[in-house]
Amino acid sequence: MDRANKIIKNSDYQKYLDELQKIEKNRKFCRHNLSHFLDVARIALIINLKTNAQINAEHIYAAALLHDIGRAKADVYEPSHAAVSAKLSEKILRDCCFFESEINYILDAIINHGDENFNNVKNLSGILYMADKLSRPCYMCDMKEPCFWSLDNKNLELKI
Repeated sequence: MDRANKIIKNSDYQKYLDELQKIEKNRKFCRHNLSHFLDVARIALIINLKTNAQINAEHIYAAALLHDIGRAKADVYEPSHAAVSAKLSEKILRDCCFFESEINYILDAIINHGDENFNNVKNLSGILYMADKLSRPCYMCDMKEPCFWSLDNKNLELKI
């Protein structure tokens, strides 16, 4: 997990986390912060183990830590934050010693993490998609009613 730890310590990553914190300071809905990123990583690891997908844990952590970082630069409600996240992540992944093939694999998962067509838990894109959705505790959220997520997408009970 050396490279995943490098991501967390990376100066660009830290800058984007700070920007996200400022942008979402008054956000009433789910926030995109290190806690969310780590929740996604841990849920993704559980899915990986349960499905025997055999995806490298460091790839899971890298994708989870970086998947929403583009919200620091994109409009918070803009779906294309995934593309912005991938663009910002590329340099961070290089700085943290990931190989080109790994970078492309991780960026692909980041780009597709919001696309329900990638809801296949046998690959990194699908696991990231699923973990991101499952990470939200809608069942105990004060903003459950005004939330813009459809009722079908809300997590109204604990599940994995």
